[in-house]
Amino acid sequence: MTLFFVSFLVLLITGVPISISIGASAVLGCLQLGYPMMVIGQKMVTGIDSYLLIAIPLFILAGNLMNSGKITEKIFNFAKEVVGWIPGGLGHANIVASVIFAGMSGSATADAGGLGTIEMEAMTTNGYDPEFSAGVTAASSVIGPIFPPSIPLIIYGATASVSVAKLFMGGVVPGLVMGVALMILVYIFAIRRKYERHPFNLRALAKQFVSSILSLVTPVIILLGFTTGIFTPTEASSIAVAYSLVIAWFVYRTLSWKDFKKCLLESAITSANTLFIIGTSTLFTYVLVREGVSTKIADFILSISSNPAVILLVINIVLLVLGMFMEPGAILTLMLPVLLPIAKALNLDLVHFGVMMVLNLMIGQVTPPFGVCLFVISDVGKVKLDKLYKAILPFLIPLIIVLFMCTYIPGLVTWLPNLLLG
Repeated sequence: MTLFFVSFLVLLITGVPISISIGASAVLGCLQLGYPMMVIGQKMVTGIDSYLLIAIPLFILAGNLMNSGKITEKIFNFAKEVVGWIPGGLGHANIVASVIFAGMSGSATADAGGLGTIEMEAMTTNGYDPEFSAGVTAASSVIGPIFPPSIPLIIYGATASVSVAKLFMGGVVPGLVMGVALMILVYIFAIRRKYERHPFNLRALAKQFVSSILSLVTPVIILLGFTTGIFTPTEASSIAVAYSLVIAWFVYRTLSWKDFKKCLLESAITSANTLFIIGTSTLFTYVLVREGVSTKIADFILSISSNPAVILLVINIVLLVLGMFMEPGAILTLMLPVLLPIAKALNLDLVHFGVMMVLNLMIGQVTPPFGVCLFVISDVGKVKLDKLYKAILPFLIPLIIVLFMCTYIPGLVTWLPNLLLG
């Protein structure tokens, strides 16, 4: 087992991609421990052989189609007319647009890379500091994987055998609370810095609503579909792709054949990377479970305290630190064999636990120094990382407050799925 852990740490520290670091160390561990070679291929294939995981490449493709088809611009313009009149208007529009787009893509990086470009350009053009614009955009991108649909929640549901529909509905209230918390902070900054408002115009609002109505109903279709049982979350992903393609290509006519091919290529690359991480992580966790390491880690965490609140605090800290360095999909696949027995021992609702985990990991994605979304925002917004690190810090406060609310007030997560899905 020494070679197993040492090789993983060395590869990770030297900057080798996370999927290769996990896969190579798992293969070395299997060879050292004398496992049959066929186990390597079997476990990796088993890890991604799930009907639920089909939704991942489809939601990624839906997000890319919306970005390329300029659907995100219509969403932002509508959000600007709705909340732009509040002090810090374009910052609020940034957050509201992220909530709406979250109901279509389920990806933080899709939000940051696509919608973020439009949002930051509009904010800086209207006198907002580039660093503030980048901080708002990075923080609001966290809402994407919390508000349904959510790619990390799909991975959690597939790994933990939990209803994805319930997980999706469990993310609705936390996602909305996050949006309100961020808007309060933007309002405070706007008052202090005297940022301009976008004047309210009822006629302009009506015009933007009519122009973007087809985009705005996408999350409604997705949510109503799986809450009423018309289709599953996996089927919802294919409907999201078909719907985005129709409105971008045939209705708005903003998607060209060249853009469509580019979307397919980018989605294939992103999906392959995500699924490869899941596959290698499955092999890694197989070694951990077979050698009893995951049980020992779980026993150690449970031995820290008999108070469930303390155990949840420890889990939150561990996940937050891991989220700064690793991909959420890898962490979910690696840590669930360790954390699920703990959650069951504490009699935690697994829907509540899943949303808490994903929220934690998403905050890690925008936490300096290695949060993935920070690198995306820095690149698309042309903001230096050191300035972005400073700008994001105030926005971590409301995000962490919401995390603790969801951790210690389970009803925030479980109320809606229990009400709608039983």
